[in-house]
Amino acid sequence: MINAASGFGTGQLPDKDGQMYHATEDDLFLIPTAEVPITNMYRDEMIDEERLPIKNAGYTPCFRREAGSYGKDVRGLNRLHQFDKVEIVQIQKPELSYATLDTMVAHVESLLLKLELPYRVLRLCGGDMGFTSALTFDLEVFSAGQDRWLEVSSVSNFETYQANRMKLRIKRKDGAKELAHTLNGSALALPRIMAALLENNFNGEQIRIPSVLVPYTKFDSIQ
Repeated sequence: MINAASGFGTGQLPDKDGQMYHATEDDLFLIPTAEVPITNMYRDEMIDEERLPIKNAGYTPCFRREAGSYGKDVRGLNRLHQFDKVEIVQIQKPELSYATLDTMVAHVESLLLKLELPYRVLRLCGGDMGFTSALTFDLEVFSAGQDRWLEVSSVSNFETYQANRMKLRIKRKDGAKELAHTLNGSALALPRIMAALLENNFNGEQIRIPSVLVPYTKFDSIQ
């Protein structure tokens, strides 16, 4: 659960107010993504330059109302009101934040490569990005059963937008103070990954398990 201040700090409020579940009795919101509680851990902090970058990861259930979503494209595992997701969050110096963004995108790509899933990386145009983001890359996997691409990760550099709202600053070695840059991305949204694994590895008789997962499943196919 998060409070309204946390949502405003990262920009989910008021932008995604209609997509968040509000527990009115307690005036708290179910978390839409681990980005919100993780990033707000550094609210009102003055971080020494030597501590950066700060890297965090969170694995949590996420809750979305999916208000306004209709039709066959929202059935099954495509859109759920509750789903699990791994979130990666970094706090970085402004001059290094875009190199960090590239590194985070490459990390998510490496996961999709290990899972042997067909994927693509999209650099979003301004009209498709959230108003909090300075630059966003979406990673999509191809769903053979649905014959379309499904977004499984979105990695963004927010520059100083969130840091300004949360008063998250850097103290340089010379004593100068400035706003930090914040970045985050999903790695990965699990329901859609599950759907893609099942659909892309079905040969008509059985589902093949990617080799990287066999040590965990203890079997290499589902009959």
